[in-house]
Amino acid sequence: MAASSASPQPEGPHQELVEALQELHRAAGRLSFRKVSMLIRNRDDRLSAASHESVRSAVNGIRVPRWETVRDIVVVLAGLCSPPRDEAPETARFLSLWRAIREGEAGALKSFRELVNGGWGGEDGKWTPEMVMGLLINPFSAIEIHPSLAAPHEPLVSEEQWVHAMERLIEEQGAEHALRVLLHTLKGDYVGAEEGAPYGYRNPDREAMEAYAAFRYGCQEVLRRLSREPNLLAESIRAMRADETMDRDDRAEMLENESDLGLMREVMVVTPDTWNEVSEEAHHMVFGYLIKQISPVGPLGLPDTERFRITWRIPEPPAA
Repeated sequence: MAASSASPQPEGPHQELVEALQELHRAAGRLSFRKVSMLIRNRDDRLSAASHESVRSAVNGIRVPRWETVRDIVVVLAGLCSPPRDEAPETARFLSLWRAIREGEAGALKSFRELVNGGWGGEDGKWTPEMVMGLLINPFSAIEIHPSLAAPHEPLVSEEQWVHAMERLIEEQGAEHALRVLLHTLKGDYVGAEEGAPYGYRNPDREAMEAYAAFRYGCQEVLRRLSREPNLLAESIRAMRADETMDRDDRAEMLENESDLGLMREVMVVTPDTWNEVSEEAHHMVFGYLIKQISPVGPLGLPDTERFRITWRIPEPPAA
């Protein structure tokens, strides 16, 4: 019996590449391999001079093609699909398939730089290998990260220094040890945990500085509204007195302050023009009348308008 001369069928990652090329070829109208070759040669950005035999060999899986050939086939066929397919994501998709043939499963995944430049993918609603890996390696998926580790802070080291330190730990102690230590740290047992925050994060004056920044921004917004709404102070006082949700201690403090007639005389004459002429106690009184709550919603470094959120006793009217 004569030996079969048929070419071996592609397997594994090579088969996946061939199936993807055949699907793209079909979507582009099954152009002849000679036509595809001619279109490649007519492009100024071609990476190869793929002959029709090279195209046929790649699409039929006769042998593993060079990347330059695959790339040129893909960009030509993508533009001929109906509707046309975007060359960039198609090229990226085929690059992963081609790399997997030579590098295995790891080759199919994007490099760190590719992730930074192109994201995790999945824009078509389908999960990519990078998205699956990203879900698995995100510590949030495996543990409950200690809330004190989310505190805004000035980093002690650069990202590059951190990466190099982790590399050294992995080299000296092994990857399993390094990863278990990292998870243990994220769960709250870290250097400085006894003080309530990682060593070096806590600034003893940070809370006071945050409160001062909130008060300063709140006063700025109070003056802005008072300059536009002449009756705002009186309306806010009525709203504060009618607020049944007001904290008991806050109400007691309000009544005590209102018993100081001199302080109330200052409060009642406050305008943007007289603001700097009255006492700081009067500033606090006016602040409390107009603002029900002010809280940080963003980290240090953001503009005050994005960093703090104000809940007014009298909602601000919509801009004209």
